[in-house]
Parts: sequence; C-alpha cells; structure tokens
Amino acid sequence: MFENRYVIIMAGGIGSRFWPLSRKEKPKQFLDILGRGETLLQQTYRRFRKVCPEENIFVVTNIEHRQLAVEQLGISPDRVLAEPLRRNTAPCIAYGVFRIRKENPNAVIAVTPSDHLIEKEDEFCNVVNIAYSFSEKNDALLTLGIKPDRPETGYGYIQANQKKPAEGFDKLLKIKTFTEKPNIELAKVFIESGDFYWNSGMFFWNIDSIVRAFSRYLPDIFLAFEEGKDLLGTDKEETFIARTYISFPSISIDYGIMEKAENVYVLCTDMGWSDLGAWSSLYKHSATDDAGNVTVNGKMFVYSSKGNIFNIKPGKIAVIQGLEDFIVVDTGDILMIVKKEDEQNIKYYLDDVKKKTGDNYL
Repeated sequence: MFENRYVIIMAGGIGSRFWPLSRKEKPKQFLDILGRGETLLQQTYRRFRKVCPEENIFVVTNIEHRQLAVEQLGISPDRVLAEPLRRNTAPCIAYGVFRIRKENPNAVIAVTPSDHLIEKEDEFCNVVNIAYSFSEKNDALLTLGIKPDRPETGYGYIQANQKKPAEGFDKLLKIKTFTEKPNIELAKVFIESGDFYWNSGMFFWNIDSIVRAFSRYLPDIFLAFEEGKDLLGTDKEETFIARTYISFPSISIDYGIMEKAENVYVLCTDMGWSDLGAWSSLYKHSATDDAGNVTVNGKMFVYSSKGNIFNIKPGKIAVIQGLEDFIVVDTGDILMIVKKEDEQNIKYYLDDVKKKTGDNYL
C-alpha cells in the first residue's frame, strides 16, 4: 500500500574524496557537485517523492547539518534525524527504522545514500516500485544491484544466484556472495562471468524483516533501540540518541547484517547509477568541451589543455595553459591542482593540511 512506503536518506557522510569542494561545514551531499541546479541531497529527495508519500521521507544526518537539510529540502525538522556521532550505516539505519516503526509498524522502507547519481529516472521509478512490492510481501532483505559496464575496482560486488530467482519477479534473485572492492584482475573475472553486479548501497525491507535482522545479527543495537522505543518521536528523543550512540560500534549494514543473513536478495538493474565517489566519477558524468575538459564552475580561458576538471569559485576567472588530465579546484581559500590519476592521494594531502593548519581548512 502506497501510504506504507517510507524512505531513509542517509546524509551523514563527509565526502572527503571531494575535498576541497566538500568541506566539514558543507559536505558533498549538500552541494550542487554536478552544476545542475540541485544539490545531490535535493536530487535524491526529488526522485523518491515520485514513488513515496513526501511526508514519509526521513533524512538521517549529523547533528551539525540538521538545519542545512531542513533548509535545502523545506521539510519539517521532525523528519530530519540528527546523529551526534558518525557510526557508519548500521546505527544510522537502525535509528531510522525504529523511528519509523514508532509511526507505522506496517511500513515498507527504502534506504538510500544521499549522494548518488541516477541518470535514468523513469527506470529508477519502475525499479523502486518493484522493490517496494516485493519487500511488502516477503520476509527478505533486498538490495539493488547495478549491471556493470566496466571492471570497476572502486565498488563492492554482489554475486546473484541465477538458479534461485524470486517467483513472480523478473531479475530478482537470491544473493550468493558479497565481495568488497576487488583488484582489477578479479573485477575483470566478475564482469566476464555475468553473475556479478555493483552493490548500489540501496536497500528495501519491511519493518518486521529488518527488526528481526537487527535482533539476530546486531543485538546490542537492537536492544538499545528497543529499550528506548517509547522515547522516539518525543521531546526526549535527542537526549536518548546522544546517550545511546556513544556505545555503538562503527559498523556498516553490509558487514553487520547483509553479508550474514540468509534471506538476502538482489534486484538487478540498469538505471544510469554512479556513487559519485570521487572527482574521476564526476568527470565521467559531465559534459566536456572539444578538448575533453570539464568545467563545473568558473569562467575559464583554456589553451593547449585537455582532459581536465575545472571547478573555480564563481566570480573568478582562470587562465589555464598546457595542462593535461588534472583536477583544478579553487574554493577561494584553497587551491588544489592534482593529476587525475593520483586523486586517491587527496586523502593524504588532506591529512597533511590538517596536521599543519588544524581544522581550519577541513
């Protein structure tokens, strides 16, 4: 039933791989990282409004970004759940699940990251409708698997069991294995087999199924929320959460539940998905000029340069000559120029900046 559909948007990440554009005070999910007129969070919210009652969409974010989420989405502060500490996805999801259970024990819940790109939105809506329908009727934990188009080493993979399809649902299969980010040789084997899909990090389940899973596989988190369930949705919720989160481990839902449970399924899809994890993924999904340069922001005068990403603070102009395959980001107080092939080192540069300047530029 449509009114039982709910969404948990996870918006608590810090987006450090998009530094210096993504900063502590405004991480990448709150930015228009693609230059399309919407932040990534706004895009995610808008997509789910098409398939779920708007008043049933919850956002879980860090407490320091709660007001920012309210302002960007124009929603009630009651729909933004504030985490006092970052504890990975399992506690985040548990918070949303138990808060929704207090409101509607018959809820069927979608869980989604806030910072992913979906290019085929019509197909997305079709897939989500199927996922809600399956999850409403089955004791199952469902994830969306993305058909891979290259041997990507930056994503986790799901192996689907082709011999165990879900009855009455096309391309919905029991999961055989999960594999974290593989090396390039293994990724090529995965692609050639045809059984592997990228793990999108998007999940669907009914309340009873996911609460049972927490009870069995993450009992400490389950018991903490079970004990405080009557405080959720009241003026005592914030105090309870602040006290409770201190004891939680930092653990992902994949490792804590999905990789251990028996009733795990994957809906195999192709909806133009990307997790926009780093500058290189932004490059793949942006328009280029004749020389293969991407300009997200800024007035650029570019000569004898190709394959670059430019993001310059509005109001400035930049003159670039002789660069090939670089990332150039100017935020006003930080200028970063890094080879695209070395973008994995940005986290180390950020560590050096922190050691020498404190938190001023994080």
